[in-house]
Amino acid sequence: MKGAILFCGTVGIFFATDLRAITLEAAMDRALQSNPTIQQAKSGLEKAAGQRLVLRSISYPDANLKGIAGAQGGHRIELSDQTKAFGFAQGNFEQPLFNAAIPASRRRGDLELLIAQQQLNVTVVEELHKTRIAFYTALYNRSLDSLRQSQQKQLEANIEAQQGRYEAGRTERNSLTAARLQAHELEPQIEFARHGHNVAQLDLAEAMGMNLGPNDPLPQPEGELRFVHSQLNVATETTTALERRADLKLARLLVRAADEEKRIVQAEYYPAVRAIVAGDYIPVSGIRRGGSGSPSRADDFISSEIRGGAAYNWQIVDNGKIGGAVLRQREAREINEVMLTKLEANVRRDLARVESNLRAIEAQHESLVKAGDVAQQNVVALRENIVQGVASQLEYREGENDLLKAQNQLLDATFQQNLARAQWDLVTGRYFQFSHDKAANMQ
Repeated sequence: MKGAILFCGTVGIFFATDLRAITLEAAMDRALQSNPTIQQAKSGLEKAAGQRLVLRSISYPDANLKGIAGAQGGHRIELSDQTKAFGFAQGNFEQPLFNAAIPASRRRGDLELLIAQQQLNVTVVEELHKTRIAFYTALYNRSLDSLRQSQQKQLEANIEAQQGRYEAGRTERNSLTAARLQAHELEPQIEFARHGHNVAQLDLAEAMGMNLGPNDPLPQPEGELRFVHSQLNVATETTTALERRADLKLARLLVRAADEEKRIVQAEYYPAVRAIVAGDYIPVSGIRRGGSGSPSRADDFISSEIRGGAAYNWQIVDNGKIGGAVLRQREAREINEVMLTKLEANVRRDLARVESNLRAIEAQHESLVKAGDVAQQNVVALRENIVQGVASQLEYREGENDLLKAQNQLLDATFQQNLARAQWDLVTGRYFQFSHDKAANMQ
């Protein structure tokens, strides 16, 4: 059986030597191998292969053989002191010669396998996307935790400086209290970031299909979130997405399958012709076949025989059974066509929305970088001015707040851009694509 799934990108080989440190490529590779939802979709291929055999069986011949054996004696064979064995063998062979459902059934069987493979592709895309989102979320919350801990250390240093000034009588107690309050406000934010990191690790472990025990470590994503500038072409990507999106291919296959189902039902309108060969074999000598079909010693012609011929059946009146089934299949095809049209129409809108979101994030990121630089320079200047007694503690706290806000917003923008890029790859179908789209390739 030919037909495969191609991964559009680089997949690293994962060796389970250290589950705590894992790259994005290794996490996605592990998900391909062990994700339970993907494994379940893979098992659907076996079911589809069996269904294809069932649909093809309509064109295969049917043969059966049955026999009867025993012993008879006494008056039955006119020898009361002897017992004689006897046996009968009967065989039947039937080969369809003409059935309008055969071509449609064979095509439907091939489509069944194609549909199962595309369903697998759709499942893989969804699970890999979940893996990627969980990976980015874990990185984001870890970076957020690290950033806020760094901010907390700076605020603690500010508290010590305020404590020294307060003891030296150079500042009021309100300044010291405000500095402590500002530091305490970060504690619940740090705990929230750690909680989010743990949840993302659990989501990542689930997507990777890891069976975690009580003492097993959670996967630890490697790397950092990075902001990447990119040039996107919605028109070009729309054309490409329409060709390689797994869900669109699946929708097209469902439309084709509904057509074949309708043809199979319509075949009941046409006669079916079969070649029939039947035979009887009686190995016991002295037994003859009478005109009534019962064995008798008085008949002269040979017991064993073979017969051949053709038979056909044609259902003329269906009482709505066939016509109603055809209408149901036509309805299914029309529904599938509407869904396909809707999916295809949404591709360009989805890409335009993601592209617009990415452009807005890049503009925001550029302004945040400038605001962060200005806030950092302002904090440095205020710190020097406080030493010289030019600036007040209130101005310094406000400057620090502006810097913390800019740093957090910059990290948020980077995270949002990574999510948007993942969404772009999902909409354009870059995770996976099906390598063969014709039933002939599945032979």
